Amino acid sequence: MMRRSWFLIIAATLGFLFLYIPIGSLILFSFNESKLVTVWAGFSTKWYGELLRDEQVLGAVWISARIAFASATLAVVLGTLAAFVLVRMRAFWGKPILRGMTTAPLVMPEVITGLSLLLLFVSMERMIGWPAGRGMVTIIIAHTTFCLAYVAVVVQSRLVDMDESLEEAARDLGAAPVRVFFDVTLPVIAPALVAGWLLAFTLSLDDLVVASFTSGPGASTLPMVIFSKVRLGVSPDINALATLIILVVALGIVIAGLVMRRK
Repeated sequence: MMRRSWFLIIAATLGFLFLYIPIGSLILFSFNESKLVTVWAGFSTKWYGELLRDEQVLGAVWISARIAFASATLAVVLGTLAAFVLVRMRAFWGKPILRGMTTAPLVMPEVITGLSLLLLFVSMERMIGWPAGRGMVTIIIAHTTFCLAYVAVVVQSRLVDMDESLEEAARDLGAAPVRVFFDVTLPVIAPALVAGWLLAFTLSLDDLVVASFTSGPGASTLPMVIFSKVRLGVSPDINALATLIILVVALGIVIAGLVMRRK
């Protein structure tokens, strides 16, 4: 038993070191004076100032945030509707097809998803004239397409575990179906909706492949800008940007942990 515990401790330690040493080195070299990211030349915060003066990066952050917010919101609405149909509606001939189509984006390669959406947008533009070119709208549609699958899975798992007697009791007391939904069902599944929205927001903010296929001039997301910069070599301002992203994520985790601990 003692040997097993030591083995688990050593394995966990090596795993954490493998994961966090590169992140630690990235944070360290974001404060490097030199332009060379592998040569330490002294402590400096000038690259953070350079980052805040980079209009391309700041514009990409704003575009990515708007796309992620819109995509996550639409994905929650559509994914919740799909989850209700799959859980609450009785069996019908198209239900297996709907279930397969809802979960297909989970296992579909992003290259295939991006290429198929690109061909769809090009065909629609030729046939009906919309969308006129590719930009934020096409990226939002594409991100909503694969994000709603994740939301549907999260909400569906919550609906399966929900006690339907609560809704039945509300209907027996004279509540209309809409009132039952907003007063009983929605508060019960609210944690799943929040979790699905946050997951969809993160997936949209982090996506590179699908956005590369469906974007156009003036709609470069943050991952696309970072990828274009890294192709020419990693620069210290990219390290600074990554450090700020890590800081935001860490603060979110700490706040979520404090809220859960209080509850």
